[in-house]
Amino acid sequence: MKKKILINQIARSIIILTFLVNLFSSNDKIAQTNGELPLRSEISVEQTWNLEDIYKTPELWEADFKWAEKAIEKYKTFEGKLSNSAQDLLACIKFDDEVGIKISRLYLYASLAKDLDLGVAENQARYERISALASNLSAASSYIRPEILAIPEDKIWSFVKNEEGLKVYKHQFEDLLRTKAHTLTPKEEELMALAGPVRDVPETVFGMFNNADIQFPTVKDENGNDIKISHGRYGAAMYSTDRAYRERVYKGLYKPFEDYKNTLVALFNGNIKSAMFNAKARNYKSTREASLDPNNVPLEVYDNLVNTVGQNLEPLHRWGKLKKKILGIDELHPYDTYVTLFPSVKKEYNYDQSKEILLKALKPLGEDYLKSLNLAFNNRWIDVHETKGKRSGAYSSGVSYGVHPYVLLNWSDQLNDVFTFAHEMGHNMHSYYTEKNQPYPYANYSIFVAEVASTANEALLLDYLIENAESKEEKLALIEKQLNGMTQTFYRQTRFAEYEQLAHQKTEAGEALTPELLCKLYGDMYQKYWGPEMVVDNEETYTWARIPHFYYNFYVYQYATSYAASQELVAQIKNEGQPAIDRFLSFLKAGSSQYPIDVLKTAGVDMTSPKPVLAVVNKMNELLDKMEALLAE
Repeated sequence: MKKKILINQIARSIIILTFLVNLFSSNDKIAQTNGELPLRSEISVEQTWNLEDIYKTPELWEADFKWAEKAIEKYKTFEGKLSNSAQDLLACIKFDDEVGIKISRLYLYASLAKDLDLGVAENQARYERISALASNLSAASSYIRPEILAIPEDKIWSFVKNEEGLKVYKHQFEDLLRTKAHTLTPKEEELMALAGPVRDVPETVFGMFNNADIQFPTVKDENGNDIKISHGRYGAAMYSTDRAYRERVYKGLYKPFEDYKNTLVALFNGNIKSAMFNAKARNYKSTREASLDPNNVPLEVYDNLVNTVGQNLEPLHRWGKLKKKILGIDELHPYDTYVTLFPSVKKEYNYDQSKEILLKALKPLGEDYLKSLNLAFNNRWIDVHETKGKRSGAYSSGVSYGVHPYVLLNWSDQLNDVFTFAHEMGHNMHSYYTEKNQPYPYANYSIFVAEVASTANEALLLDYLIENAESKEEKLALIEKQLNGMTQTFYRQTRFAEYEQLAHQKTEAGEALTPELLCKLYGDMYQKYWGPEMVVDNEETYTWARIPHFYYNFYVYQYATSYAASQELVAQIKNEGQPAIDRFLSFLKAGSSQYPIDVLKTAGVDMTSPKPVLAVVNKMNELLDKMEALLAE
């Protein structure tokens, strides 16, 4: 009924990507001396995924695939009968759930196997097969929503009252009835489902280009050695104290995006037009409304974020000015925004050491949480190292009913890796608790709350590290880390959200988005956010061409809202203790049993208010005050 087998929804669940992590993950430490990445066979098995937890063999995957293929025909046996009786309605919904569970498992295996080596044709083919089958199943079952909506509302509630098995679906029925105006006829829903793979082409093509086909140039590193730029190595380079090296890598990273600007603008525009098609077909006023409404998130939440942040850019301007002063440079450029300001603090963190740090840092969340973390650590839920052909960045696989979630990392022994680890384990635990505590209909959670658990983990980790800092310099470096985190997760993602909104609005108004216009719009917005101290390089204006999340349609704003919510929850945990811990764990377990706004309200945060947003603004000013005071000592 809730169409979990829609490929878009599965993909969003499987790839809860943290884009700030994608940009700042690397693994140069494990790279071979010739500059090539290691093969998977050279990595310890204990630090790789055990995909046998999903399917023991590829043959078992094929058996489930064949079962799912046959489900297409079985869907026809329910069509036209859903209003006959409560028993007929329940039988159809339970079968739809069974298919959803199977497809989710099939998709999880195919997606993870593919991401371990994007060059393996067999894995790519398996992924494409399940993607196509999921779309076909979505089409075969597309009559369910409109057919239920054709049942008089009082009759639906009569069914629920008299059939025990339907009671668990009460909230889903409420949500379904809420979206009645945007649900089409059975035939139209079938056409929309069949069009899904076509509408996904821009995102799919961009993903293959960005992760597999893109060719970055080779540059000289700090020691004069030739290295080929990668997404991961770019992240490491942006922290380097060698400014000329940072600039070389920065300019090199953007070169293919500028070289292929015409192809990339076609994909960018194609994605917006796909979103417009969906919005118009479903009777929404805009692509933004169509994107937020499925989770019942009011447009005011988005507007509140963008407007409140836009009126409070002074802390980011202040941070840029302070960076420029500490670095002693005449001009602040984009490749200066993440450089380590306190290079004397040099610590490396290996993976095993970082597991122990996380167990100590996250102790405020209670023993049950720590026990669950150890379960993940000790049972190969985590793929640790960057290897040849492996997907870049980091993610948690999300909820797949009956299977534990997985985490992808690309380790490089940097402090940032520890924070990435904490972030992704927040996602992992959120998915784990949800799957264990909710029935299948609610064993998922909205993207709107997806970043709360992850950024709460980061906040607790940072507090722990600052409390245990061995020197003033280390404390300064950690404060810098938090300020950079606010820059990336709060201000940067809000800037992306504002830019995405502007691009969609212009297209919806009939204006053509050319590379030149997109570059100008982004350059102007980047300047506005960072303020007068920033010199916006031409390369930075091409950022629109390399952001995967622009293909997810109004996704990124949720990083900033989640960040604000998590900071408030952490403060409550520290101030209140067990009552706040219990609310936090209840939040992790809630899944989609309530609307996401209500899930957060129950946990203790009201995101319809500007209060959480302003709290982050004030926190950043406090950190800047603290940094300036330490520097003055």
